[in-house]
Amino acid sequence: MRETSGAVEAAAFVLALRARGVRDPAVLGAMERVPRERFAPPALRELARRDLALPLPCGQTMTAPSVVAAMLSALDPPRGARALEVGTGSGYATALLLRLGCAGVESLERYAGLAAAAAERLAAEGFAGASVVHGDGCAPGDGLFDRILVNGAVPALPEGLLARLAPGGRLVGALAGAGGTRLAVVERDAEGLWRRQPDPALRLAPLTPGLARTL
Repeated sequence: MRETSGAVEAAAFVLALRARGVRDPAVLGAMERVPRERFAPPALRELARRDLALPLPCGQTMTAPSVVAAMLSALDPPRGARALEVGTGSGYATALLLRLGCAGVESLERYAGLAAAAAERLAAEGFAGASVVHGDGCAPGDGLFDRILVNGAVPALPEGLLARLAPGGRLVGALAGAGGTRLAVVERDAEGLWRRQPDPALRLAPLTPGLARTL
C-alpha cells in the first residue's frame, strides 16, 4: 500500500508540474523517480510535493520544483555528460542530474554542513555518481565540463565558471538585475561563448560566493 501511495503522489506531483507549464518529458520523468521529500528537511516533508521553495539549514533554500525543472530543461544534459553543479543545497538537483543520464556530477557547496549532509543523503539514496565538495563554486577551478548548473542568481556569470565549459558545453544559471531575475543560458562553440536571448524570468535565491567560515 505504501508503494502504491508513493506512486500516486509522484504521478500527482508530475501532473501539477505539467499544469504549471513544465513539458520536458525527460525532466518530468526524473522528477517522478527522485522523491523530493527525501531531500527536504524532515519537518517540511509534507510540503515537498508542492511547488514551493523550502528553507534549508545555513539560511539556504531548496528551490521550487518548477524552477528546477525550467533550469534542467534549459541545461538539457546529454547522456554521459560531465556536469558541474554550483550550490548543492540538499542534493536534490544533483540527484536529478544523475537521473537525467549524467555520467558524474561534481557539486560544489560553500557550507561544509550542507555538503556533508548532501553527500550522505545522496549515498544513502544510491547516487554513486555524485561527488559533493566543500568549495567556492564561483572561484576558478580545474577541469572542463559538458554542462554547468548554477543554483543561484548572480549579478554576472563568474568568468571562472565560463572558462570551465568544454567545447559544445552549456551553462545554465540566473542573472539578477534591476528588472528582476532571469534565466541565463550560455554555450561554447567553435567561435567562443554566446548567450541565448530572450531569457525568461524566474524566482531563484541569490548565490553567495566564497567559502562559509562557519557552518
